[in-house]
Amino acid sequence: MHYLQCISPIDNSVYLERALAGEAEIRVALDRAASAQRAWRLTPIAERIAVVHRAVECFCDRKKRLGEELCWMMGRPIRYSGGEIDGFAERACTLADIAETALTDIPLPFKPGFTRFIRRDPLGISLVIAPWNYPYLTAVNAVVPSLLAGNAVILKHSAQTPLCAERMVEAFREAGLPYGVFQYLHLDHPCTQRLACAGEIQHIAFTGSVDGGAAIERSVAGRFVQLGLELGGKDPAYVRADADLQLAVESIVDGAYFNSGQSCCGIERAYVHEQLFDEFVARAVAIIRQYRLGHPQDPQTTLGPLVCAAAADRVRVQIDEAVAEGAQAHLQTGDFPMDQRGTQYMAPQLLTGVRHKMRVMREESFGPVLGVQKVHDDGEALELMNNSRYGLSAALFSRDEEAALMIADHLETGTIFLNRCDYLDPELAWSGVKLSGRGCTLSRIGFEQLTRPKSFHFKTGKEEGQFAVR
Repeated sequence: MHYLQCISPIDNSVYLERALAGEAEIRVALDRAASAQRAWRLTPIAERIAVVHRAVECFCDRKKRLGEELCWMMGRPIRYSGGEIDGFAERACTLADIAETALTDIPLPFKPGFTRFIRRDPLGISLVIAPWNYPYLTAVNAVVPSLLAGNAVILKHSAQTPLCAERMVEAFREAGLPYGVFQYLHLDHPCTQRLACAGEIQHIAFTGSVDGGAAIERSVAGRFVQLGLELGGKDPAYVRADADLQLAVESIVDGAYFNSGQSCCGIERAYVHEQLFDEFVARAVAIIRQYRLGHPQDPQTTLGPLVCAAAADRVRVQIDEAVAEGAQAHLQTGDFPMDQRGTQYMAPQLLTGVRHKMRVMREESFGPVLGVQKVHDDGEALELMNNSRYGLSAALFSRDEEAALMIADHLETGTIFLNRCDYLDPELAWSGVKLSGRGCTLSRIGFEQLTRPKSFHFKTGKEEGQFAVR
């Protein structure tokens, strides 16, 4: 028997162990899911929606406990951990509320003698592979709409956050979801790959690294399954000369350093108009200095550790390289006593004098560092924002909505924010371009990734009336 260990970034202790599933457990889960899905797909959409709402209630009843578990598993300060439970509830309920409209049959204009409509059929079994950095918020994007669409779901969560899979399944079972419709498996990488290749799997949602997404894509090549990939980003922000400077500073700092910068859609590079540059940097540094790096269980802590020492050291190397190439570091590690090289406790940093030849401006950092570059006009900002292999989200700060819209229309990214950042509106499509991935979650459009269109073309001989569509 093989086991996974969740090593807490708080103190490097073993927080929990779980037995890894093998071939036998995978086969049982697939057979159970296939059997359960045949009945679940016939369950009226109103009943599926009601199950989701009940599951959210069960889930939120455990908010304090879930927040504490998150804190220990992935190191988020306890003062913020409960916010992810609230976000889970918001997204799940919003998706449930739009599901009926999104999944209803599509009637066509009446044609004498014919009944014609398009039905959205569920795909079958969804495999959701979720990451540790926002373990509930990333999983809910695929799990809930897939269930609402009539699919069965097998959830494989990160080895860093295995309890998240267990807690989600528990909530749905308590809400009355039929046994087998939603299951979890704790798997190593080879078994995850084999599960993805199973013939019963018809949809895969993966959130993780570019290399991980490429491996999944290679594994299922030729199977023609529906594949959704969210693979990270190097998201930019641009502060125009007409921006509300304080709003821009507060928003960008929060977008860059919340969750210790471990967010796919976090701000990792900022471009500031030359008229505002010096003041932007001064205000940003002043706010960052107020962060308290410390033990996540301390309610006063606002900046927790990175997920592991190796992750922190990768970010430190990017910073060291940039400074060696001429960048200026504006924060001293001495301002954050918990910072210690070789550990996961890392002080935040803001860099100026950066250029795109530096890795800190090109490669995903996934840590508490922000490069800030001076620009002369919108054209230069647009060119630099698009100068990336990634394209998940981008943020603009301006009082001129029309000018912002013109810039946004030319940005190569999945989501563009104005005067805010780092937020997923569940009624908007969430997607990426370039190496940030493929496919779409959330919104009505997201349901199209979880169903296949089935056309009904009946020659009835009737000169009026049609079959009722659902």
